[in-house]
Amino acid sequence: MNDSAPRPRRARRTPVLMAGAVAALLVGLAACGSSDDAGSDSAASSDGAAQGAFPAKVATKFGEVTVDKAPRRIVALGWGDAETVLALGGQPVGASDWLAFGGEGVGPWAKGMYDKSPQMIGTLEPEFEKIAALQPDLILDTKSSGDRTRHDTLSKIAPTVGVPEGGDQYKISWEKQTEMVAAAMGVPEKGEKLIAATEKKFAAAAKAHPEFKGSTITLGSRTSEGYGAYVSGTGRVDFVQRLGFENNPAVEAEAGEGFSISVSKEKLDLLDADLTVMAPIGIPAADISGDPLYKAIPSVKAGHSLVFDDQGISQAFATDSVLSTTYAIDKVVPLLAAKMK
Repeated sequence: MNDSAPRPRRARRTPVLMAGAVAALLVGLAACGSSDDAGSDSAASSDGAAQGAFPAKVATKFGEVTVDKAPRRIVALGWGDAETVLALGGQPVGASDWLAFGGEGVGPWAKGMYDKSPQMIGTLEPEFEKIAALQPDLILDTKSSGDRTRHDTLSKIAPTVGVPEGGDQYKISWEKQTEMVAAAMGVPEKGEKLIAATEKKFAAAAKAHPEFKGSTITLGSRTSEGYGAYVSGTGRVDFVQRLGFENNPAVEAEAGEGFSISVSKEKLDLLDADLTVMAPIGIPAADISGDPLYKAIPSVKAGHSLVFDDQGISQAFATDSVLSTTYAIDKVVPLLAAKMK
């Protein structure tokens, strides 16, 4: 169930075929030089990165990436990469909107952080010519599919920090994402401070709710295609594990290489746990809470079930950036606690 990643909004164009067009465009841009607008964007996007020590080196699945100097034109393509840059004081000139927020492509927790709106880039199928036209000196794709062709094509445009080893299919925590982006921007200390502050907030929430410790939880969703549940290594599960929960062992037993498993209507009892949490994706929340088969699950019958009907909270839980995670702790933890009573 690939419910978290939106379907591409644009016609499919194969990265291999695009590589030649990208190369040609880069040659043209180099000949033309930088425009005045580019220089203005450059200054705006350099905030928070210019003081770092360079060259900076970042380990990825595709090998070590070297960033020779402070990046001034960052294109943030990975899930949550743009919000992470903003949290670290940078200003992406291009970004992808994975959860279809609209506007500047970020959630309410990052509202007002842009000095100038970024150029929006496609998610599953980014427009490589548009990226090249932005003349980036750093591309971030840390929370992504980990596809080699995508990475190689982006690397022809600018140094590209892709997924970490073992981070394929969006399996990277907000913590690792922050660490990698901070390193690439030359501000590792800022990253460490953000991570420490967020971990402290998690610890406080866990201490305030000892009932979470050791309790099993199912994190699932329903789309127009059916039900599914998330496995360890994903942001949602990482979030609740930090609070003390244990991901549903029955779901874990079905896990494959993806970040979720499909659950048929005939096997909805697989979602049963001490607490069952569901998110509607592209459907009304009532399609879950009002489903007789869902209501028959033991945890749901016992009142230990939560269906997100607030899109902002659901999206914060799904985004799993260092900014959205803090927001989610404030908003989601009280909801979990109420259903554990």
